[in-house]
Amino acid sequence: MERYSALVLSAALAVVFAVAATWQDWLLLPTAIFASLSLLGTYDLLQHRHAILRNYPLIGHMRFLFEGIRPEVRQYLIESDQDEEPFSRDDRSLVYQRAKGVEDKRPFGTRERVYDAGYEWLTHSIVPVQIENADFRTRIGGPDCRQPYDASIYNISAMSFGALSANAILALNRGARKGGFAHDTGEGGISRHHRAGGGDIIWEIGSGYFGCRTPEGRFDPERFRDQAADPQVKMIELKLSQGAKPGHGGVLPGAKVTGEIAESRGVPLGVDCVSPAAHSEFSTPIGLMEFIGRLRELSAGKPVGFKLCIGHRREFMCVVKAMRATGITPDFIVIDGKEGGTGAAPVEFANHMGMPLVEGLTFAHNALRGANLRDRVKLGASGKVVSAFDIARVLALGADWANSARGFMFAVGCIQAQACHTNRCPVGVATQDPLRARALDPGDKAERVFRFHRNTLKALAEMTGAAGLAHPGDFLPHHLLMREKDRDMVTGEEIYPYLPEGFLLREEEDGFGYLLRWRRARPESFAPVGPWV
Repeated sequence: MERYSALVLSAALAVVFAVAATWQDWLLLPTAIFASLSLLGTYDLLQHRHAILRNYPLIGHMRFLFEGIRPEVRQYLIESDQDEEPFSRDDRSLVYQRAKGVEDKRPFGTRERVYDAGYEWLTHSIVPVQIENADFRTRIGGPDCRQPYDASIYNISAMSFGALSANAILALNRGARKGGFAHDTGEGGISRHHRAGGGDIIWEIGSGYFGCRTPEGRFDPERFRDQAADPQVKMIELKLSQGAKPGHGGVLPGAKVTGEIAESRGVPLGVDCVSPAAHSEFSTPIGLMEFIGRLRELSAGKPVGFKLCIGHRREFMCVVKAMRATGITPDFIVIDGKEGGTGAAPVEFANHMGMPLVEGLTFAHNALRGANLRDRVKLGASGKVVSAFDIARVLALGADWANSARGFMFAVGCIQAQACHTNRCPVGVATQDPLRARALDPGDKAERVFRFHRNTLKALAEMTGAAGLAHPGDFLPHHLLMREKDRDMVTGEEIYPYLPEGFLLREEEDGFGYLLRWRRARPESFAPVGPWV
């Protein structure tokens, strides 16, 4: 009977207070409270949905309460500063400090476990140099590009209006304008809030062709030409896949397609907005290259590239072979690691589909080197890149620049509540609820975005100078060291070496499986040559 003790006690107290209330009117309040609890407990006994409530009326609700606040309890009271869920308190604090422009130094030495497997560090020089200008840039634009773009080596990664609130988009874009770096629109198209910010835009085009689509959802070249002519649009990025859910499409329910979202995406108001898993404009590697060439012409020669999370490595080899077969090369490729992702994704996809950034970046870099194409194609990298060390690491492994989504989300106030998909973001970043979004002041948060970018690149300049280098792009794999196992040290050059230029064309064995996949790739189709994938 102890299972029902709370219900019995509530009923008894309701009766006692009801009798006592005949002498004292103020006792009607506890009478109402305990009567309500008694009714709730009775409902628990009669309902059929939750077994725990039928067996433990009233008390069972404690389980759901604690389950609901568990993430917050863990984040604020239980997790250590180094626990990653998915970003550690140390990582988030560093972003907050740099965004606010407050002290980001720490006393008493490192808290990292420097002798544990997985620890990484950069080598430094006895003769460091002083770098005065931290505005590091890389020119993006191959031989067929007529309007190259001098991009910052750290930019805002793809996040759509719709996933983020209007105020968040406006703050990000204003910060990008002040700091002279680029803001990727995500596949949701260019919204009025991107335009109002005035910052440089990387226009991402996904399989839904939002902002340049026909009523049937196909690519519309005239609409694309008009949008691409905007001086704010500096580059065009074709999204093949993303780290959080590679190979997965999506649907924005019609109830969430507001007037502003319909305007930016070019879709009907209140109608389900579908992002197919695959593109309809091409289905072969050669078709992909021809489409990229077409986009470059329609945009009057602006840099055009694509973003993907590496999956079948042979398929990327197919794309590289198509570059050689057609003579068309993208101006850039962004490698998205599977650890990236601001939007909601199926758990199995988020956890077990796609290649992590380090392996994907290294593979793409060496595949392009092996085909003698690396000097024509710039490489971007995205996936949990929030610190100067993160940037230096991806540059050492082959990237020309880095993007960050969640880092800049933290800069505008994200607290990692992980409620992005519920429309109930507590700080107004990832929501379309106007009352929640109004909490985010675009003016104040734009300053934080600017400061986070500036202070991160200042820290990168200090690390670069400490290594005796003049530019972060000079970092190479041998500057990166790591513990492969406890107490066993290896260099990045041993695990992630730069393979020789042209080795695939010469059909030289590489010891990493590149040549095997190269032989089984063909530019005419993504299907393999032979049974092995």
